[in-house]
Formats: sequence, C-alpha cells, structure tokens
Amino acid sequence: MNLNTTAAKISAPEIEFSPSLQRDAKEIYVIGRKAGLTQENCVAWVGKNDEKIIGALLTSIKESGKATTFLSDGKKLTVIVLPAEDKISRNNNAFSPHEITESLNGLQTSARENLVQICVIDKEIDKFMCPVAAAIGRAMPLYHSKSSLKELAPNSGVIVSFYWANAEKVPSIAAAEIPEWKTASAVCNGVRLAAQLGDMPPAELSPDTYAEKCREIANGFAAQGVTYTEMKGDDLRQNGYGGIMGVGMAARCLPRMIIMTYSPADATEHIALCGKGVVYDTGGLALKSKVGMCGMKHDCGGSAGVLGGFVAAVTLGLPVKLTLILAIVENAIGPESFRNDDILTMKSGKTVEVNNTDAEGRLILADCVSHASNQLGDVDVILNMATLTGAQCITTGSCHAGIMTRTKALEDRVVEAGLQSGDLTFPMLYAPELLKKEFKSSVADMKNSVANKMNAQASCAGHFIESHIDEAYKGDWLHIDMAGPDSRGERATGYGVALILGLCKAPGFCSKLR
Repeated sequence: MNLNTTAAKISAPEIEFSPSLQRDAKEIYVIGRKAGLTQENCVAWVGKNDEKIIGALLTSIKESGKATTFLSDGKKLTVIVLPAEDKISRNNNAFSPHEITESLNGLQTSARENLVQICVIDKEIDKFMCPVAAAIGRAMPLYHSKSSLKELAPNSGVIVSFYWANAEKVPSIAAAEIPEWKTASAVCNGVRLAAQLGDMPPAELSPDTYAEKCREIANGFAAQGVTYTEMKGDDLRQNGYGGIMGVGMAARCLPRMIIMTYSPADATEHIALCGKGVVYDTGGLALKSKVGMCGMKHDCGGSAGVLGGFVAAVTLGLPVKLTLILAIVENAIGPESFRNDDILTMKSGKTVEVNNTDAEGRLILADCVSHASNQLGDVDVILNMATLTGAQCITTGSCHAGIMTRTKALEDRVVEAGLQSGDLTFPMLYAPELLKKEFKSSVADMKNSVANKMNAQASCAGHFIESHIDEAYKGDWLHIDMAGPDSRGERATGYGVALILGLCKAPGFCSKLR
C-alpha cells in the first residue's frame, strides 16, 4: 500500500535544447574550459553593459571553479570553468561531465521559479554536446515528494545552447532538423527517466507499476514497431525461469520478465539489453542491516539504464536491432521466500545451490542471458547491466562501471564509448577458467556466491551470469556492473543511457558538425 499522497503530483522543470538564446531568462549559466571562456565571448551573450563585471568574475576563477554575480539588469550570472584538457586523465571524458553535474547543484530550484539559460562553449563542442546533456539531466531529477515544493512558475525551465569558442551558434538553423541536437535531447530525457525509476520508493515502483510504465512506453512507440510481451508468476515457473521466480516469489507483486523489441529495417547489429530490475532488495532471508538496506530502491538501476537507453535509441531511430529483456522482481521476505540451501533450476537447465539470498541479481540475470542466447537466434552482443556487487566499487571506483567481455575488441569499444558518452567504464579481470571454482557445490552445478571474497569477487559474479549463456551461442557478451556510478549521494544518476547510445554510435558522440 502506498501512503504517499503527494506521489506523482509534483511536476519537474522541463529541459529544452535550442540554438536560440533566451534573452528573457532570469538566470544564466556559462559553462566551458578556460581557453574558450574569454571576456569577449561572455559579453557577446550577456551584453556590453556588464563587461567589467564579467571580466572581474572570470578573473576570480583561477584554473577551474565556479563563481556567481548579479548583472546590472538584476539577472544572476554563474560561470563554471571546467579543468583544462591537460588536467584530465586518459580515463575521464575531457569535458568533465561529473564536474558539470556537481556544479549545477542549485539548478533544480532556480528552474522551478525562473527561466534559466545554459550556454556551453568550447572549441570542440561537437564532441561534448551529448555528455553535457546527460550531465545536465542528472542535475535535474524528475522524482520529488516534498510537500514544501510549489508548483512550477509560468515561463520556467531550462534552455541549453551550445557554442563554438568564437560564440558562433551550433548550428544556426532549427534544432529539430539537426541530428546532434536530437541526440542531446534524447539522452537527457533517457537519463531523467532512468533516474526517476531509481528514485521512486518501492511502494510506488512495484513490479506491477514498472510493467505498466513499460507498456505505456511500448504503446507510445507502436508506430516504430516496438513490441511488448511479459511473462510472470506461474508462467515463469512452468517455462523454467527458476532464477527470476525464486527471487521474486515471496513478494506481494508477482515477478516478471518483460521483453520489448525494436527491429528497424536498416539494422546493422542486434544487441540484447538485459537489465536487473530489483525494485527493492531486503536481502531476502539473508537480511540486510537497517543501514545497508536503505537505498536499495536503487537496485533496479541496471534495468532503468537499459530501458532509458532503449527509449533514447528508438526515439532517434538508430539502425540497431534491440531486444530489451528486463527481470523485474522484489526480493522480499514472506512465507514463499527462497532460502539459503535451496536449489534452483535455471532457464539454462543448470542447478544453483543458494548460499546467499542477497546475491539475487545474478540469479535473475542468468535467466535473462539464457533467454537471449537460446531464444532470440541472431544476437551479436548480449549485454547485461546491473547494480550487482559492492566489490565493483572497490575494483573500479564510484565513477567507472566495471566491465567484462569475451573479446578485446568489444572491451575497447565499450571503454571508448564510455569516454565519449561520459558513462565511464573500466575493464575487470576476465578469467573464467581461474574463477569459476569459487562457485563449486557438492550437491548442485554451482553455488550463487563465492567461497573466497578476496578472489576477484566482482569478476566472479560476472562469470556466474556468463555460465548460463547457451554453449551454442557464438556472439559476444558484455557484463556491466554499475553499482558505483548508479547513484550520487541519495539520488539515482540514470547511468547507462548515454553508454548504450555510445555503443549504438548515435549522432553527437564524438561526431563532427562542421
């Protein structure tokens, strides 16, 4: 039962991407690296009446940072100077999208009350439009449930414009006709959708309401040929999806597997997007602590990321066939809870001895990748994304997802897509012949949790999922553990949306506009 009577009543400010400056904006943000943020460029937007004020503001920022002032007409101006390229390591996007999100911490409040203009400037702005769009989307979450929030003021929201370093607009014709502007809008909306799902409390985002949202999305893309099917409850049991059914059968809302397809006629590749959608993770009978359980509404982040990426890709009409496979469950406690020492028969036909009900994500994803490898036929890449292990944060940190692939070519492609998109990744150890022994069981084909937590635990979790891929499958496999970058403080980030668009080579990811 949802006792939150403010749910779904509070609107969030809109974000629009436009090459036209809004002169009636009450607040202006100027973002760029110091080489492009000259006094001349800033005056071109703000006006010559405030030339001295702008000069003093820019001078107050040494190498990088943020400064705010009020202009002669009462407008508020904030300049955000990003680190120079030579201050950024090879493992980060050169335009510092994480810094942009952090620096826009007051944007949400301002955009509820006024129209805010954001001007982003750089000599290579064509490379960074989409990472910036994703960063701005993260700073403007959709979900709110504060009774103190007022309704949106008239003529409020955010307008984002991109400029070359010489203050020339990019480009000077209608935004709707330019693919890169469309990509910026699509990635921003996808990020906000994914973060909204992660931020919703479990009483509002149950497996039932998650499915309703997916059906709504599929119906909205009927003209693009998107299809929707789902399997839930006893249908999962009867068709052999023992991982999804086992994890979710104790909850009030039935577990389910949702499948959405997008099959453009000009597709050059088929990617299966598998997402872990645990709408709430108590840990099951291996119960989490009161501290460890808080925030477990974010455990659906993998499914939210691939869903947001799917929506953005379809919106853009990308020439990639996509099959979205979401395992949506609540890992609850009740009379039907699966137990440590239970044995589950998976979709792959393999048996798993449960030694940790709180290692549930790999169980449901194992059924997803099994389905992708033996039911879809022509898949080139099986991608699974999940907030899978705390060990990922130790392995690759809180900004980089840990990835595993079977081939160096795909590994390089994903790392590059991460750098271009701002959804950063870094490879984890891939060595199944050395690590699978951690799951040895005396009574089943494997256990679901490792014997030795000091032996590449995050990689072991990936190999558990991989072991349920059909042996006849000849395509590649990509494992993305994004437990760290999935959240920023207490907020979901929508991680994964930009990465998927980067993998699908959407316009605007390191493309050239001129």
